[in-house]
Amino acid sequence: MLTNINKKTALNLQPISQNISVTFHYDIHFTNNLFNLKNRTLAQIITADKEAKPKKVIAVVDAGLLLFWPELLQQITAYSQFYAEILTLAAEPIIVPAGEAAKNNPKLVEQIHQLIETTGLCRHSYLLAVGGGAVLDLGGYAAATAHRGIRLIRIPTTVLAQNDSGVGVKNGINAFGKKNFLGTFAPPYAVINDSAFLTTLEDRDWRSGIAEALKVALIKDARFFDFICDRSAALACHDMDSMQQLIYRCAQLHLDHIATSGDSFEMGSSRPLDFGHWAAHKLEQLTDYNLRHGEAVAIGIALDSTYSYLKGLLSRSEWRRILKTLSTLGFRLYVPELTEKSSQLGHPRCIFQGLTEFREHLGGELTLMLLQGVGEGIEVHEVDISLYRQAISLLYEDEFRDENLSSPTPYSPLPTPYLQVR
Repeated sequence: MLTNINKKTALNLQPISQNISVTFHYDIHFTNNLFNLKNRTLAQIITADKEAKPKKVIAVVDAGLLLFWPELLQQITAYSQFYAEILTLAAEPIIVPAGEAAKNNPKLVEQIHQLIETTGLCRHSYLLAVGGGAVLDLGGYAAATAHRGIRLIRIPTTVLAQNDSGVGVKNGINAFGKKNFLGTFAPPYAVINDSAFLTTLEDRDWRSGIAEALKVALIKDARFFDFICDRSAALACHDMDSMQQLIYRCAQLHLDHIATSGDSFEMGSSRPLDFGHWAAHKLEQLTDYNLRHGEAVAIGIALDSTYSYLKGLLSRSEWRRILKTLSTLGFRLYVPELTEKSSQLGHPRCIFQGLTEFREHLGGELTLMLLQGVGEGIEVHEVDISLYRQAISLLYEDEFRDENLSSPTPYSPLPTPYLQVR
């Protein structure tokens, strides 16, 4: 009621300003054979919570993982029984599809929410997400949106998840044909990297995570890039020591960026850690997700590195070293979807639609990360489409150089050289 307040004063009320600071803390743990009964890592993480025990827990498990670890569900159950004074498995684990299929079906989120409701989980309960990055994204999104957030413990089982997606603050699912259209920024309670899971990875999954390490090395740490170059042959041959070092440094760089960049929840338009990702996200969609995320990122890195070279930002020797390293690791750097509709800018299957979708996802003006040297990124806000077509052509030529093919140049120049998305 304003009956006792002068009306003129009421019409001139000034805004009330308030700053709210929130501190997040979580640890990345490194272990081997997490669900061995002698391994107390998970129990100790929950024990650190000083509240009443035991804690209710549910588990969301990657179906692809069970092909190689058929006893995993029984191990989870046995672990919960062994540490019954600390945690209670409130229901049988939910098994969800592997890969992007986990993020393409909204009914899976509803299924997890339903289990959280029927088992009576609360904000002090735990959801264990066990699997690759897509399953972690799904489980994290469900956890963050139930009760406005229950505690998430990520247990990433792929290289890509252990060094990148599983250690950050983002969760999400795909919608409307766009990657991560629905999502949250919600840090996990903890992350547990179990190296044992890496021993059964297929070549494609082992390799895919290396692309994200290469990405962060190229924009942040030249010495780390040197390490990857020097160990590229060993990494391609599944050398575990090299991989564990790679995962640790990559996770460290990602976490440092999230914590110190000043934009942890990406309120602005800049996203340096998405170097190579504008094309990668579009290629995943164009290939119906037959390309692994890391495989698409490798192509995106090759494309943006080549463009950086053509722009005069990156030396030829650095550019060639990047492509050679990617090839040594086993990545293919060209797929037909790069050129399928590249001459039709407005076509939904044009690779350059990825620029528009990238800008829409971030908001604000288009902001891309390029390279002005190994370990040194530079942001740009407009791109030269004709140079990007030339970059695609160079990747095409590299791919088929040794096959003596007489295929025509895979692009047609357009008169409009610049695409400005603001």
